[in-house]
Amino acid sequence: MAKGDNRILVTFACTECKDRTYNSSKSRRNDPQRLELMKFCPVCRQRKLYREVR
Repeated sequence: MAKGDNRILVTFACTECKDRTYNSSKSRRNDPQRLELMKFCPVCRQRKLYREVR
């Protein structure tokens, strides 16, 4: 059997319009801080910085 699950589901929000478009999973052990990714925002219609929200 598997031990405790170390991966959690996270949601990303656009830093400008606060739209929550993207979901992903991350490892608590390898990435303890919040993730920041450049993704396409369909509301702004541009590539924007998306930050992890909990």
